[in-house]
Amino acid sequence: MQASVIVFPGSNSDRDVQVSLKNATGNEVNMVWHGDSDIPKSDLIVLPGGFSYGDYLRSGAISAKSNIMKAVIAAANKGTPILGICNGFQILTEAGLLPGTLTRNANLKFICKDVYLRVENNETIFTKRYNEGAVIRIPVSHHDGNYFADDETLNAIEANGQVAFRYATKDGAVNDDANINGSQRNIAGIYNESKNILGLMPHPERLDQALLGGTDGAHLFNSLVESLA
Repeated sequence: MQASVIVFPGSNSDRDVQVSLKNATGNEVNMVWHGDSDIPKSDLIVLPGGFSYGDYLRSGAISAKSNIMKAVIAAANKGTPILGICNGFQILTEAGLLPGTLTRNANLKFICKDVYLRVENNETIFTKRYNEGAVIRIPVSHHDGNYFADDETLNAIEANGQVAFRYATKDGAVNDDANINGSQRNIAGIYNESKNILGLMPHPERLDQALLGGTDGAHLFNSLVESLA
């Protein structure tokens, strides 16, 4: 499996994802600059976390217009798997590859801590190593992670199984107490209709080996290797 990571000005988790992908695949990872026009042949493209362009205008809005995004959108439309983490999720919504948008956290504060997620759909290339309904621990690090969409959109993604993860308690309860940023219906990650694109706010690459304090994030990368190898 060959993966490529897109690097934007202000990305700060690109190297973390590079390490996670190299550990999972055993292969070197292509690091592609945002100003490039082409992406090397890739089985997976990742838009990493960070604060691209300083989050000016709206988080991900400027990056969505970067030169390389033409190639990302073209690859996505051909079925290439795309993973957007945190700022990458924001970029995917701004580029129109995922529905909805990410707004300011409800408490208007930056949130950086481990949270619990409930796996809502494990029948995809990204989540097949998880059990449906499993509760996993993954770090978050964001100021604009409040997922919003209108009711029609929310009902459609629910009906189509596009909700990947929800913020939950340690026991798996999805409620207001577990909703760290105000996201509608506790949504932490979603797929597109075809399920070849996943955007999520938490950072699986930051908790994917025992040395980091946990391995819940590794199952996502291993799911991709198993699916795409």
